[in-house]
Formats: sequence, structure tokens, C-alpha cells
Amino acid sequence: MAKNVLLTISYDGTDFCGWQRQDGQRSVQGDLEAALQKVFGQKINLQGSGRTDSGVHAKGQAANFLCPVDSIPDQNIPKALNNFLPRDIRVQEARQVAQDFSARFNATSRVYRYFILPRQNAQAAQSRYIWQINSAPDIEKLNEMAACLRGELDCATFAAAGDASLSTKRYIDNAFFFEQEDLFGQKLLVFEIEANAFLYRMVRSLTGTLVDFERNKKGAEGFKAALDACDRSKAGPTAPPDGLFLWQVKFDGIRRHI
Repeated sequence: MAKNVLLTISYDGTDFCGWQRQDGQRSVQGDLEAALQKVFGQKINLQGSGRTDSGVHAKGQAANFLCPVDSIPDQNIPKALNNFLPRDIRVQEARQVAQDFSARFNATSRVYRYFILPRQNAQAAQSRYIWQINSAPDIEKLNEMAACLRGELDCATFAAAGDASLSTKRYIDNAFFFEQEDLFGQKLLVFEIEANAFLYRMVRSLTGTLVDFERNKKGAEGFKAALDACDRSKAGPTAPPDGLFLWQVKFDGIRRHI
């Protein structure tokens, strides 16, 4: 019986149409499945924990596949795949999981981080991975608004057109801003959010709205009103994909399928 293998994957999403395989377009799933076919000599279907949009990156995407060869130790699979992958995709880890394990359906939460560079000129090497803004937001005000994002919420206000979800309710474990110095010594503003799942472009919509509402002094009361309205027109602008990373997929929490 083929063993079930879970991969941890990082990628630079700039030059991809997104995670999901699409005819005639370059996708992360497509490139990974092509590498799997070269390593194992047959077509293999890879199931991701979720889709990332065009231009969105990942530090810890998770995906599983049924491995037809037992002779390759799990620890050697990343090296074998990376030999056939482009430089903007790297397999970080591989490990055997239960036969019925699914990276999509067994995931209990996903963690995203969005990186913002306020009032500074971006270094060339970081410009693909941050959103450069001209203002310097008040992090306390941002966190007052982000504190509204806790528990089971109807997030319809932050769902982009084209979202096909049966429900717009999501369970948000945490959402907050913090500061972090990058490799170039520049201070970044980071928004982290963890939830059971996300609507289409939800994190980008939330990030753009929070920054916009802070700039326009709408505060936590204004943000809560927009959230409760369940009306897309009440949201602010959507942040660009450049600064967004799927940071981690967790499998050890409480499964909440709303």
C-alpha cells in the first residue's frame, strides 16, 4: 500500500497564478506535481491545505500525497523533489502520516502573516515581500481594531467578489499587529491572523481595511460596525498580495468546520 506523505513547502508566489493547478498557467501545485512525477515515475495528485491567490507567498504550506515508492526514506524526499523544482519553490520537510490523513480536512487552523514597510524605501530584494505605505500607523490603534476579530464571526464584509464559500462564518483564534526588524535593519509592521479557514482574499481585505481605518481615525467602533454590517461596501481597500504569507498550517488544535 502506498504511504501517505505530508510535505511542508515554502514558495515565492510572485510568478504563480496561485497554488491551484490551472491549465495554461503556472501554479505551485502544478510545478510540484511535475517534480513528483519525475521523482516517482508516475502522475501523482497533491492535496494542499488550502489555496493561496496569485502573488501570495508561503513559508509553511502543507500538502499530502500517496507515495508509490517505499524505498525512499522520508528525510530524502525534500532533496529529491528540490532537484527538480524551480528556485521559487522549496520542500522543507516530508513525513509519513496516517493513511486517511488529509492536509485540507485535518487542518485545524491556518496562520497568515502580512508584512508592511511604513515610511521607508524598500530594498530591492525585499520589494516582492512587503507592502510599502507612506504613513506610520499607530500600532495600539491597529490592535484595538484587531481585537474585534475573535471567535466565530460572519466575515462577509471581507469576502471578495467571486467567493464560493457555502458559509461566510469563520472562527478566528487570534489577530494582532507587532513590529519586527528585517534582515536590512528596517522595522516592519506585521499583521498575524489565525483562523480555521479564510474567505477569498479575506486577509488582504482585513489588512487594507485596518490600515485605512487607522489612517482615517475610524477606530475600533467603526471597524466593529463594518464587520457587523456583513456588507462588502463597508470594507476599506484590499491590500496587495506582495506582503502576504501563509505562515503555518496547524493540525493539533480543535477542528471547527463552520
